[in-house]
Amino acid sequence: MNKEQLAKEIYDVSNIRGEFLLRSGITATEYFDKYLFEANPRILRSIAQHLSSLLPEDYDQLAGLEMGGIPIATAISLATDSPVLFVRKEAKTYGTCKLAEGGDIQGKELVIIEDVVTSGGAIIEAVKELRERGALVNNVLCVIDREGSGRANLEALGLEFSPLFTKSELERAVEL
Repeated sequence: MNKEQLAKEIYDVSNIRGEFLLRSGITATEYFDKYLFEANPRILRSIAQHLSSLLPEDYDQLAGLEMGGIPIATAISLATDSPVLFVRKEAKTYGTCKLAEGGDIQGKELVIIEDVVTSGGAIIEAVKELRERGALVNNVLCVIDREGSGRANLEALGLEFSPLFTKSELERAVEL
């Protein structure tokens, strides 16, 4: 499916109205329920194909953030044959005590994969933790940029931020 069709499908499937408290602490009247587009194999496959074109030339592993970034990172991994890591919100306190499951991160160039970004708070926390553990993190891909403070916050950390769609782009797609 082309990018314009994908934008319309994501909006139609996942945009809901009401009152929602976002992770950033902001209350919104519009919400993108990412699990609704991530659970649809046709849409998820198309997201992975389009996000694959935004990957940097050089990287070692994809890093899907818990929980919404994991299915997207897995789909991109399948589309590109790239290794994928599953990044927890916090390291386990038992067993291996890992923050990132699926491989070694020491000295590895990771590309963070996330679903929806408003302020970038979850990404910022994950990047700091991953860097403290020796990972190299310079790029972030996401499906939807809600056009909050996320871009500025991520770029302030030296991260290149590449959303597949902005909220405005999704809204324009349904108007067509």
